[in-house]
Amino acid sequence: MFSVIDSFLNTTTMYRLLTYYLGGLVLVAAGYSALGLLPFSAFNLLASTAFLVALSWLSNHIVARFIGVPTNAESSVLTGLILALVITPGSPAAMFFILFWAAFTAVASKYILNVRGKHMFNPAAVGVAAIALVLNHSATWWVGGNQFLLPFVIVGGLLIVRKIQRTDLVLTFLLSAGIASIAPIVLSGGDVLAALTRTLVHTPLFFFAFVMLTEPLTTPPRRVTRIVYGALVGFLFAPWVHVFSWYSTPELALLLGNVFSYVVSPKFKEVLHLKEIRKLAADTYEFVLDGRLPAFKPGQYAEVTLAADSPDSRGNRRYFTLASSPTEDDVRLGIKFYAKPSTFKRYLAAFKTGAPILAGSIAGDFTLPRNKNQKLAFIAGGIGVTPFRSMVKYLTDTNEKRDVVLLYSNKTQEEIAYKNVFDAAEAAHAGFRAVYTLTDGNVPHAWTGERGFIDAAMIVREVPDYKERMFFISGPRSMVTAFQHVLSDMGVPRRRIKTDFFPGFA
Repeated sequence: MFSVIDSFLNTTTMYRLLTYYLGGLVLVAAGYSALGLLPFSAFNLLASTAFLVALSWLSNHIVARFIGVPTNAESSVLTGLILALVITPGSPAAMFFILFWAAFTAVASKYILNVRGKHMFNPAAVGVAAIALVLNHSATWWVGGNQFLLPFVIVGGLLIVRKIQRTDLVLTFLLSAGIASIAPIVLSGGDVLAALTRTLVHTPLFFFAFVMLTEPLTTPPRRVTRIVYGALVGFLFAPWVHVFSWYSTPELALLLGNVFSYVVSPKFKEVLHLKEIRKLAADTYEFVLDGRLPAFKPGQYAEVTLAADSPDSRGNRRYFTLASSPTEDDVRLGIKFYAKPSTFKRYLAAFKTGAPILAGSIAGDFTLPRNKNQKLAFIAGGIGVTPFRSMVKYLTDTNEKRDVVLLYSNKTQEEIAYKNVFDAAEAAHAGFRAVYTLTDGNVPHAWTGERGFIDAAMIVREVPDYKERMFFISGPRSMVTAFQHVLSDMGVPRRRIKTDFFPGFA
């Protein structure tokens, strides 16, 4: 069962998964409404949802076109769906101005409350706060406090957490919010069980954690700051928290947390332009972009948005590991094209010199350790080698000597990417060594590298001091997970295994 789930998650971006999830909640809620189990009509819910989604999409398209930046239709649709699930539906005619103001301010905030191309606040939270402040209409967050919808909220939410691997953030928030919410009851000697039940079942705790808190562009990129962010927002989520007569609400808790996140996060979006496309290996190309990104560390990833007119179901936004080193004067993306590429990749493949690409949100903890004496082992499959190209190029350019062994697996010799970079690193005698292995059954007789899949025996053979090394694994999710188990079985502690992961948006 988990293999089926992982297969689905591997082929679906987080934005698309959220669209399915939120849209599904709307449909389930409409069904409950038709049965009289919710205090509003199914018609009002569906009409409000359609209006909010349409207005969010239209506002995003108009504002983005006016400013001259690529649009992301999925993000505006998600904003509309979220608003529909937290603002109690009423007659569309009676609620016209409320819905209009919520959708418009939510989308506009991405462009107005924006510094160097990065929006500061969760758009849906801004929309909800705006109708409370200007129209005196508070959101009820009805989807999260409904016992009939709770199972769907939790099951779908767990899929999102599994997809984006933000368990640390979600658990920290849930623990902080739970403790903060029941602490006054405990101190006053009240019914703790009743207070805990009320918090878990009759508040938007889980919906807020799975959907609002994990919004990628307003979440700190590094693990330590993510945990602090989750704890802070969790504390502010407690209903008794207030400053004078201003009591905390879910949207205010998130907006205040967004301020913290903004302070500790990279702040930029840059429009880069295609310089050239180079063929690296079979079906693998390097896109060289003219321009520089703000300071980043080798191994980190960036968000890329294209101005695609008709994106497919996966949208026009992707996250790519940067293949370039901070020492280089251009930005490089290593991209593999498959037999049936997405609209995004077809659009990318048709790019001409000078075509614009919007890049931003550099993040990731898949970076070299500070201790330069720590022995390292890199394991890569296919195009998963891109972060190692960045790291190795950086080490070569800076003449930084580290003891590194790369185990690089491909099906055929023609699929090996960046071999020239790795050969140059070995020639520089900087302590780097590359081991290539081919998994195809018809390996050429002249091949002098390893044969077959990387396994425990190959690791022992090529990296006999593996227990002294920190392992970095990069490739498809299934491969990364498999190697985590292999290394654990070999006695490598979990703390010495790092995986290349950029919350599943790709």
